[in-house]
Amino acid sequence: MIKIYHNPRCSKSREGLCTLTDLGQQVEIINYIDTPPTADELKKLIGLLGIQPIELVRTKETIWKEEFKDRNLSDEEIIEAMVQHPKLIERPIIVNGDKAVIARPAERIKEII
Repeated sequence: MIKIYHNPRCSKSREGLCTLTDLGQQVEIINYIDTPPTADELKKLIGLLGIQPIELVRTKETIWKEEFKDRNLSDEEIIEAMVQHPKLIERPIIVNGDKAVIARPAERIKEII
């Protein structure tokens, strides 16, 4: 089953969920704001995405700008910042088995289905 790390308040995340349902996919919805991923879960997602931790961060969020922007953070510290402040996690993340994409734009979902 496909997983979507979803924030229902985000239009891009809602668009990703609609795309999945329009494609007839059964979806496990993970509201990562209410149930934040652990550091280990984030590391796994980052590995599936094939990116660096900073690439999963929403660097335009106020909390990032105020608390983290000008600091020289290690990958572990970046991951911990996302654990503590899940709003910083880029969205939506779609996982299909051992493949994952950040579905911005939503058409990227087709890359892993």
